[in-house]
Parts: sequence; structure tokens; C-alpha cells
Amino acid sequence: MLYHLIDFLERLYQPPGFQVIQFITVRSALAAITAMTLSLFVGRRIIEWLARQQLGEQVREGTAAGFIDHAHKRGTPTMGGVIMLFSILTATLLWADLTELYVWVIVMATAWMGAFGFADDYIKVVKLDKSGLPARIKLAGQISLGLAVGCVLYFMPQFQEYNTITSLPFVTDGRFNYDFVSALFDGGVDLGWVIYVPVSVFIITAVSNAVNLTDGLDGLAAGTTGIVGLGLVVLCYISGNRILSDFLNELYLPGAGELTIFAAALAAACFGFLWYNGYPATVFMGDTGSLALGAAVGTLTLMVKKELLIPLLCSVFFMETISVIMQTSYFKYTRRKSGEGKRIFRMAPLHHHYEVLGSHEAKIVVRFWIVTAVSVIATLLTLRIR
Repeated sequence: MLYHLIDFLERLYQPPGFQVIQFITVRSALAAITAMTLSLFVGRRIIEWLARQQLGEQVREGTAAGFIDHAHKRGTPTMGGVIMLFSILTATLLWADLTELYVWVIVMATAWMGAFGFADDYIKVVKLDKSGLPARIKLAGQISLGLAVGCVLYFMPQFQEYNTITSLPFVTDGRFNYDFVSALFDGGVDLGWVIYVPVSVFIITAVSNAVNLTDGLDGLAAGTTGIVGLGLVVLCYISGNRILSDFLNELYLPGAGELTIFAAALAAACFGFLWYNGYPATVFMGDTGSLALGAAVGTLTLMVKKELLIPLLCSVFFMETISVIMQTSYFKYTRRKSGEGKRIFRMAPLHHHYEVLGSHEAKIVVRFWIVTAVSVIATLLTLRIR
């Protein structure tokens, strides 16, 4: 909104200095400053309100608290994800080009899963129902979002030229085309959506749940998502810049550069939230934040055609999810074979495994941040390693 106002004033009066608002780099920096400021200052007011309303965390029996001393977390204000949603969406709407479809897709995707996460937190904290929103309802929200995003990116005319193409890392002139199914049929039948839309559903559902699983220690999900957000800033900017995309032999996606503003706001909001969420946390993001952040990351990777890089870009989220799958699968398998379930890890997700081994929560979080930073750098290197 501010972008359009300043652009209007620049074209009408041509005041000196207003021309810089046309640059995505300038607006990304302004969006980051806006999101950080809102997280720090508005966030404090929201936390104080949550504390007055006694909307605190309820530590469940039989979870990590049963094996690790998490009693000190009881009563800490939760639903802090509203701080991040407010900061990210406000900064994006202020500084992005709102005539660009990319912007509205990512805004709606984030708000959609944020609403489901808020409903889950509300039931847990306000209604005091520890079960929260039924899993099938959350899954329905993720699947519906994946269907909507997949259909928009595939069927909308703006994306027709490259709707079935994605980047293939480590391969010269790497391109992967989801439209390979159509080649099996004569007559040019367009069946690329048969593959692309389900892939979109899977990615958004998987990443959203992965961030939710990672949100188990003070500052872990916010810090790792913030670092991943910095990587997405670079990927979005390259995808929307003709010169850089040609130089790196990447897909040029007209209009995708506007996603840089959102990615910068996301990263800044996460780091601003860490001011309160770092150990010892004075607020938790809850599902309001984790589900929305995961949906945002998954949707961004789909829109800039980097979904095949998710296991590397989001390495911590990936490892956390794999640890849960391995633990659950192995336990069920051994119980079926021997009558007694066995475990691979002391506890899952992975961060709790290290807690049980005796590592301090803050040390685990910092080390996972380091792993994320290395993996994001490695992801950016793939743009040159062919």
C-alpha cells in the first residue's frame, strides 16, 4: 500500500529520491525493517495481553515433560504466532506490488494455515481442551491449501509458460517437467496437473507439519525458519531478476521478484520474535505460527520452482520429520514382530533425543541453527554446481 502511494506521488510530482521505491532490494529492506519493528514493539504489547488473559502453555503429561524437566515452561504465554503473522503480512501488504498475483498467493497461503493454527491454539488454551483441533481438520486445511496453490500455479494464464517446469539441481541445464505424463497419450492431452497438483499438496502439507514438529524448544522453529527465510530471499530475487537468472542458468519467472519482499519480512519477523522466544522463552508461537510458517516456506519453494531443494534448504525440518517417521515405523514393526516395540532414538522428534542424552536446550537450538545455516549456504551453492 505504501509502495503504491509513494509510486503515485513519484509519478505525479517526481520528488527527488522517491524513485528508489521501484527497486525490489529497497522495498525488501523496508519490509524487513517494518516486520522487525512490529515484532519487537507490537509483539511486546501482544505478549503482555496474552499474559493478562492467562493464555499460557499447558505442559502435557507423557510428552517431553515426562522425561525432561519442562515444568518451567508451564504458563508461558502461547499463541505468539499472531505476532509473526501480523508482522509478516503487514510488511508485505505495505511494501509489495499488490497488482502481482504471486503476492496474493503467498499472503493467502500464510493467512489460511495461520487461521487453522489459531483455531487449534484457541481450543487448547482458551477452551482448555488439550487435544486441540482434530488432526483431520488440520490435514483438510493443508490439503485444501495445496490444491488451491497447485491449481493456481498450474492453470492461471500468468504461469502457463512454465507451469510444469521446475529446477533440477546438479544437472547442466537442469529442468524437470511434470508434464511427462502427457507424453504417454496421443493428441497432446494436457495431464501435467495430474502430477503437479498432488506434488503441491504433498509439499505444503509436509513442510507445514515439519515446522510444527520442530517447534519444541525455545527459539528452535523461529530461528531455523528465519535462516531458511534468508535463503529464500536470495532464491526469490534471482528467480525474478532476468540478468541473474540468465547468468546462473535458472528459470526466469516474471513477477516472482516481489516474493523477495515477503521472504525478507518472514526472516525479519522470525528474528524479531526470537527477542522474546529465545531461551528462556517468554512466549511461544504455538500452531498459529508453526503451521503458517511451514505453509509459507512450502508455497514459496513451489512458486520459485525450487521444491526439489527442500530437503537441503530445510535440512533441520527434514531431519526432525524423518526421525518421527523412523521412530514410529520401527516401533510398530518391532512390536508386530516380537510383541515389544523398540526405538531408534531415545525420543522423537530429534531435538528431544538430544535432550534425553543430556544436552542443554539452548545448546541444541544453537547447533541446529548452525546446521541450518550451512545447509542454506549449500543450497545456494547448487545454483553454480552443475
